[in-house]
Amino acid sequence: MFKKFCLYIILLLVTQVNAYAYIDPGTGGIILQAIIGFIAAGIGIVSLYWQKFKEKLKKIFKSKKNID
Repeated sequence: MFKKFCLYIILLLVTQVNAYAYIDPGTGGIILQAIIGFIAAGIGIVSLYWQKFKEKLKKIFKSKKNID
């Protein structure tokens, strides 16, 4: 039963079906804005917690130096 299920899933993933879908040019702009938004949010979070982040990095690299 499990082998048949796995074979069915593999066949579904391997076979091609035409989608007949259309992605308008505005979608690329939305995707680009989302990527830029995630990057800006990441920079904002790091800047808010920069001091804590810096201390964590110091602890990580300081502990590696002590081990060597």
